[in-house]
Amino acid sequence: MTKGAEGVGLLRSEFVFLGRTKAPTEDDQAEVYTDISNALKPGQPLVIRTLDVGGDKPLPYLPIPAEENPFLGERGIRIGLDRPEILRDQSRAILRAAQGGAKMHVMFPMIATIEDFRFAKQIFEEERVKLGVDPIPVGIMVEVPSVAVCADAFAAEVDFFSVGTNDLTQYTLAMDRGHPKLAPQVDGLNPAVLGLIAMAVKAAHKHGRWVGVCGGIGSDPQAVPLLVGLGVDELSVSIPAIPAVKAQIRKLSKAQCEELAEKALRAASAADVRALVPVDEN
Repeated sequence: MTKGAEGVGLLRSEFVFLGRTKAPTEDDQAEVYTDISNALKPGQPLVIRTLDVGGDKPLPYLPIPAEENPFLGERGIRIGLDRPEILRDQSRAILRAAQGGAKMHVMFPMIATIEDFRFAKQIFEEERVKLGVDPIPVGIMVEVPSVAVCADAFAAEVDFFSVGTNDLTQYTLAMDRGHPKLAPQVDGLNPAVLGLIAMAVKAAHKHGRWVGVCGGIGSDPQAVPLLVGLGVDELSVSIPAIPAVKAQIRKLSKAQCEELAEKALRAASAADVRALVPVDEN
C-alpha cells in the first residue's frame, strides 16, 4: 500500500488455487485472505473476486472437459454453480476472514443472468448464516454485455458493480483479446464498450450502488478522464500505475470529463475516442 492505494479493488483469488497439485482447503484460503486484510490500514476495503478459472486459466486438479469455445463455456461463477462445494468452501473462508474486522467485499465473476447471481448469493448467504457473520457487501463483475444491458435489474439486487473491461471488451466486440491478429482491435475505448459502462453506472447510481472499473483501461491515461466523466466511482489499477493515475485525477475537471465522455459516446470508433484525449508527452 506504499504507492498510495486506498484498498484492494480486485483480489484475484485464483492465485490461491494456482501452482498447486490439489485445491487449497478452507483453512488455507482463510489464512491468505486474513493475512491480506491485515496488511491493509483499518477501514480500507478488500474486494475479493471468487474463483475465476476455466477458459484460459485451467487447474490440473479441476478437470473441465475440452470445449470448442472455452471463453463461452464453463468458467468463472459457472464452475462454482456447477460444483457448489468449491463456492461454499471459498465463501466460508472469506467470511471467516471478515470476522477479523476487515472491510470485506465479495464479487462473483462471469455473471450473465440474474439467476446466476441469485444462485451464487444464496450459497454465500447460507454459509454466512451458518457462521453467524454480519452481512458484507456482495457484488458482481460486469464483463458480459447482458449484465450491462439489464443493469437496472441487477442493480436492484447487488451491492456494487465492478466492470471488468478486458472481458467486457472482447465479448462486446466478439474478438479474442489474445488473438494474434485481432488483439490490436480489442480496445476498451470503443464507443460500444463505453456505452455499456455508461448504462451500468446510470443503473447503479439510480439504486444507490457504486461502480468500480478493474480492467486494463483503469490504468490507461487516455481512459481515465472518460471513466471519471461517465461517473465511475472507483478505479482498481495496477500497482505501478497508482501514483500516476491519482496525480492525473487531481488535475481533472469533472465538468470537462463529463463533456469528453459525452463526445466519446457519440464517436464512431475507438480511434476517434482516443483522438479526443491526446497522450500527455510530459
